[in-house]
Amino acid sequence: MVDAEAAFRIAEVPLGCCESIPPPGVSVPHSVPSLPRRVARVLCTSLFAQVACALVLGIVVGKLWPGFATDLQPLGDGFTRLIKTIISPLVFCVVVVGIAKAGDLKAFGRIGLKALIWFEVASTLALVIGLVAANVVQPGSGMHVEPATLSAKAVDAKTGGGSLPSTTEFVLNALPTSFIGAFAENSLLQVLVLACLVGAALLHLGHTRVPQVLPAVEQAQEIIFAIVGFVMRLAPVAVFGAMAVLIGQYGLGVIETYAKLIVLCYAAAALFVALLAVALRAVTGLSLWKLVRHIREELLLALGTASTESVLPRVMQKLRTAGARDDAVGLVLPTGYSFNLDGASLYLSIGTLFIAQAVGVDLSLGQQITVVLVLMLTSKGMAGIPGSAFLALSATASSLGAIPAGAVALLLGVDRIMDSMRVVTNLLGNCVAVFAVARWEGALDVERTKAVLGGSVEAAPKEAAGEAAPGEAAEAPVKEPVPES
Repeated sequence: MVDAEAAFRIAEVPLGCCESIPPPGVSVPHSVPSLPRRVARVLCTSLFAQVACALVLGIVVGKLWPGFATDLQPLGDGFTRLIKTIISPLVFCVVVVGIAKAGDLKAFGRIGLKALIWFEVASTLALVIGLVAANVVQPGSGMHVEPATLSAKAVDAKTGGGSLPSTTEFVLNALPTSFIGAFAENSLLQVLVLACLVGAALLHLGHTRVPQVLPAVEQAQEIIFAIVGFVMRLAPVAVFGAMAVLIGQYGLGVIETYAKLIVLCYAAAALFVALLAVALRAVTGLSLWKLVRHIREELLLALGTASTESVLPRVMQKLRTAGARDDAVGLVLPTGYSFNLDGASLYLSIGTLFIAQAVGVDLSLGQQITVVLVLMLTSKGMAGIPGSAFLALSATASSLGAIPAGAVALLLGVDRIMDSMRVVTNLLGNCVAVFAVARWEGALDVERTKAVLGGSVEAAPKEAAGEAAPGEAAEAPVKEPVPES
């Protein structure tokens, strides 16, 4: 006997579809989505998959249509411009909130000092690794380049006739001449100085005398992070444009010409990253591989756009929500963008010896020590200066007096290929520095960090409803606010 409700359901089923109705009491297994549908779902929800596809597509377009590819430069430049507009206010808000909530200006000073110590050790290690690798492999030997055939005009065109600041100029340039000017010029060090002053003033006055300032800064910070989410939707477009331009301008043939140098630089970077993994494990007990998985979208985006600035806001957010205290993230990460250029240090030391070997100049041990000392200074003033790598190489060649200035032009054809190595190594070095210095200062919630990096707890803003203050464990995992579609 079929009841009335069952008969009504059967009557509504089109003819020929009755076999799809299961008998009463029989459960229906969940259907498995088809492969195209699963792929489409991943592309719609994963920023990593979107950027990876854009990277491959950019290479294909650059190879097949190089003329068209070079016209795509505005795609990457436009994205970088949008990101740069929010970097300075974001750094300012994070640092001010971090100092005010930590409630201890001395602790902030200790974090800065420890960060500088870590930066100097890491960048010096990178320089030494580069020199040892270049001496062992000899990437420039056998090229027999005649120095008289080289001209410094190409290098001048690349650098715009600029120069790296001296130590005094670098320190003075870090001090703002105008509150608004620091933001208008997007000078991270000047913004950091202003943020430290504002945070210190908030601590001095106390929350009772200026009760509305800190909540306003926190609300501005949330607005900026929301803007980051909007802008990041354009990341695949930026990666596609940047990669197409790279392949369209230089082609894949440059890889064959400079194969030995390229392989050496990337191998030296891999060795340095392995040492970073050992240091991170020793200092914090954390896994670098899990950190790489946590920031894989940002690494791929930096790789595609050849810019670490394009991922600074997202990386700051991810490190904060992974257990590092706001003041540690806000001070160490932006400062590292100026002081901790590990990938650039590797490239500069290898590049200097490559040039010397290519023109047949045999540098003595004393001259190579001079290279390290000079690059320890020049590499600190490179951030944000067009053609800074060539300016540093030119300054190093001039200090030695044995390498012709025009020989730096030998690296013009391969410099853009090295950007990928530099930005990824720089970014990983700065992320490790944040966790290491935060652990050193007691500003790292290790248990939360392990849970987030391991995937057992989803990253969530510490300011979310019901959560603890910075540095404390989260009460309940919630979804990360930045959309990845």
